[in-house]
Amino acid sequence: MQKDGPLPRYFPLRSALLALATAFAPIAATAQDLGEDAGAYLAARHADVMGDFDEAARYFTKALAADRTNGPLMEALVASQISLGNVAQALPIARLLSAEKSDNQIANMVILSQAAQANDFDQIVAMVDENRGIGPLVDGLIQAWAYAGQGEMADALARFDDVSEQPGLMAFGLYHKALALMTVGDFESAVAIFEGEEGNALPPTRRGVVAFAEALSQVERQDDAVAMIDEIFNGQLDPGLSDMRAALAAGEVLPRTAVRNVADGMAEVFFSIAAALDRESEDAYTLLYARIAEDLRPDHIDAHMLVATIFERMGQYELATAAFGAIPQDNPAYYAAEAGRADALRKAGRTDAALEVLQQLARSHPDIPEVHITLGDMLRSDEKYEAAAKAYTAALEGYSGEDAGRWTLYFTRGITQERLKNWDNAEADFRKALELEPDQPQVLNYLGYSYLEMGENLEEALEMIEKAVAQRPDDGPITDSLGWGFYLAGRYDEAVVQMERAVELMPVDAVVNDHLGDVYWAVGRQREARFQWQRALSFEPEPDEADRMRRKLEIGLDAVLAEEGADPLKMADGG
Repeated sequence: MQKDGPLPRYFPLRSALLALATAFAPIAATAQDLGEDAGAYLAARHADVMGDFDEAARYFTKALAADRTNGPLMEALVASQISLGNVAQALPIARLLSAEKSDNQIANMVILSQAAQANDFDQIVAMVDENRGIGPLVDGLIQAWAYAGQGEMADALARFDDVSEQPGLMAFGLYHKALALMTVGDFESAVAIFEGEEGNALPPTRRGVVAFAEALSQVERQDDAVAMIDEIFNGQLDPGLSDMRAALAAGEVLPRTAVRNVADGMAEVFFSIAAALDRESEDAYTLLYARIAEDLRPDHIDAHMLVATIFERMGQYELATAAFGAIPQDNPAYYAAEAGRADALRKAGRTDAALEVLQQLARSHPDIPEVHITLGDMLRSDEKYEAAAKAYTAALEGYSGEDAGRWTLYFTRGITQERLKNWDNAEADFRKALELEPDQPQVLNYLGYSYLEMGENLEEALEMIEKAVAQRPDDGPITDSLGWGFYLAGRYDEAVVQMERAVELMPVDAVVNDHLGDVYWAVGRQREARFQWQRALSFEPEPDEADRMRRKLEIGLDAVLAEEGADPLKMADGG
């Protein structure tokens, strides 16, 4: 999915979260434990490892039918059902598992979340008091919200403070304390926490920013909210934040959306931890928390997006497509979700379906440049360069003014124009990209190498590529460009140095090895040249390139150049 830039992380991951994740390591059953039913168990484990949770749940159920008291099987089945989003369906097995082992965290996760669904706050408080919880962080936060649900706000705030005092968990405790205060209308106190008057300002996450802005608007500090959004995001706003900023600038009081009530607070507990674990722990662990957040709050768009992203990383593209598709069309995140759905379809090999999604999105959201950029990128990767160029042009037309960040758009459009052999347009785009981002190494290399291939502006081309290499000395393609430039300029000894370095950086690249062969031939090292051409052939080059390599092996580079009507090798550098 194309983005203007990464948003800040939700929370720094602390050792307490790592401990929480490792505590979920599955209890290992063995095939020997199951005797004749080992087949179902092994099939379930294989499906689980592959992320095929539907198959895993089916086979774990079959294995469990033969051994109804097997704790590891029950835990694995519960985890599979949570991963599928079937939290309520996992409850009966979770209760059986908790009865066998009262401190089983996965079982208790389901039981506590279903108690939250039923507003059974007494059960939540009792389970935590009896050490039948999930872990210190989750237990502390969910019990605090349960106290709030009982109307015991003083106890709730004290419990949030307990969490805040634990090493590494202050941000979690303060964030949820502020949200809880907002649910009872104490916006001044919530603002004080967000501003850091209690000793530590909260990290500027997107959800934190939204909650902070809503609290500021409730105390008639809309201008401060606008300034805060501008400072943190520097103009890089998604549609939801753009709408929020516009409302604030108009002096409107924002409705509470981050957390509206205690039920939302419970969902936010699980999402907060999922967001913190994301990319820091195994996806399977993160998915459990994100799925519980979804179950507790079906309109939690960020949870839906996180679930979809996790499935995509796991290679479960069908599940990812379904999760992205759950975002309603009237939600500001819809365009990002559709872009994600298209990416998942593409990775699943369904390129035509992916393009259809993006083309429809471009029609329904024509004013969002990122939509056209994403479409252009996919069309370009599918070698549909004319359509890609049109998409990039539509994206450029969607921006007001210019900034340095637009260089990538001119660069990618330039590539499509170069592939279409519209060189004048391509050159203009590359030059514009360099105007916006002077000495950008990718652009310098692409434009310089294009000049080399056309035999134009060789001196400027070499200067461009040398600048690019100076910035990225370990970049194989750029180093190859410099070596090839020296070769075309007849500076063969210098070419050898650069091409040997390029092969070190890209040892199995057919083109780079082929280039090194040509350079060796130019300096009279013919046996080594033939070795490099033979080596290049082993790396599956394009058919026309392979044919040329074979011809060079048959008759030598000089004869091939003569057949092609190209200039002969220059007598320079001893060549």
